[in-house]
Amino acid sequence: MNSRAQREQTQIDGPVHFLGAGGAGVSGALRVAAAAGLEVSGTDQASTRFTELLEAEGYDIRLCDDTLPERTKTLVRSVAVPIGHPACVAARERGVEVLKYAEFLGRLCPAGRTLAVSGTHGKTTGSWMLYHALRGIAREFAEPAPGALVGGVSCEAETNAIAPEPDADFVVEACEYDRSFLQLRPFGAIISNLEEDHLDYYGDLGAIENAFARFVDGVDIDGLLVVGPQVSEVVLNSAPCEVWRLGKEVKVDLHGEVSGYFRFRVRGPKWATPEIALSVPGEFNVENAALAIALAVGISSRRSGRDASELAAAAAAGLMEFSGVERRFQLWGKESEVRVYHDYAHHPTEVRVTLETARRVIKGGELHVLFQPHQHSRTARFLGDFVESLRLADRVVVSDVYGARLHIDTESAGSEELVTRLKRAHVEAVFGGDLSGSVSAALERVPTGGGLLVLGAGDVDGIRDELLNSLALRCALVR
Repeated sequence: MNSRAQREQTQIDGPVHFLGAGGAGVSGALRVAAAAGLEVSGTDQASTRFTELLEAEGYDIRLCDDTLPERTKTLVRSVAVPIGHPACVAARERGVEVLKYAEFLGRLCPAGRTLAVSGTHGKTTGSWMLYHALRGIAREFAEPAPGALVGGVSCEAETNAIAPEPDADFVVEACEYDRSFLQLRPFGAIISNLEEDHLDYYGDLGAIENAFARFVDGVDIDGLLVVGPQVSEVVLNSAPCEVWRLGKEVKVDLHGEVSGYFRFRVRGPKWATPEIALSVPGEFNVENAALAIALAVGISSRRSGRDASELAAAAAAGLMEFSGVERRFQLWGKESEVRVYHDYAHHPTEVRVTLETARRVIKGGELHVLFQPHQHSRTARFLGDFVESLRLADRVVVSDVYGARLHIDTESAGSEELVTRLKRAHVEAVFGGDLSGSVSAALERVPTGGGLLVLGAGDVDGIRDELLNSLALRCALVR
């Protein structure tokens, strides 16, 4: 690990106050910082799943409080919090250091033990899979337990962050937006895939590839980079370390599939796993699992010198304990043979593979979708691609766009235009308006014996109780 990362890791002064503590990344960093012995506090403008988790664990979390605690030495702000926030202004006046979340994360991650998971899709699931693979190895060989800081809540651990034990590996989800992942200097890394996204920030695919190339350049020379088949040579040529590619150095042997759940084996250089049966559906998750196992085995064999196949067996056993991530093809409930699933999918590729998986899982029943587009800019740029992805549904209800970030092309395309395009493609589609109206529209034709898939990365997850209660009432009236 280079000296820059070692220096930065010692430069966190506490107490640390976090702005945007209701976000996935910031809330996790707060928890890990506290475990490292730093005094922490946080605030956000509204209660979220993450603020509720932190409050339940006893952390000092305040809502709608723009003041800066008196004893603060370091202020950390989410990318969504502007530098003109009153607490940031107060910090500058008092000489308190102000860091973006990504900058703080770069200092928080342990030197020589950080493993980063990046890519356009699959970062969250892949990160938790890597954590489970490493945990399997640690348990088998009585090593310190790994930690993780991920942008989604583990269904098993019911948290988005776990502090590593001393001298253990630390898995970090590495986000490319705002080039945040360039603050990391990982010992090993995964890039699951790479395609156009966040074009409001990057502009084109070339800029995205250049950013990933810079990320790869930061991997330790003695470490390992594991990549999916879509990652270009432009990126790989920047790697200072050994590279394993899925489909070349790492291969997957499929052994079977039942209702979208796969059995398979992963093979790498001089190692192979026993048969693995995943507890989460989708062929894309087979790839996520293969990448996670490969990095866990490759890094562990470099450090320990142990037989790689023994490590692979332990990693596979750990990964088979992975039960999923909230908001990733999560079963919300079932009522009168109607199954309701939710997924974070908000890019056309994610929407397509999630619908393909849903088709396998529900086995011939009708598939209805309630889709909340995420950001006007993404909706406008990928309008045609969204139509192609959503063609796999029998009926689609499109809600208002969730506008997390606004840009100059805000009004160039929206939900009603998407509905119009879907109808032209002979897809039954309805504009639902706000989320409450969209729930009502979705339940008008809810498919008995089929599935309702709720898609989106915005606040659409907040409709869960309303939707399930309304579905239960509707089914009771039908009876």
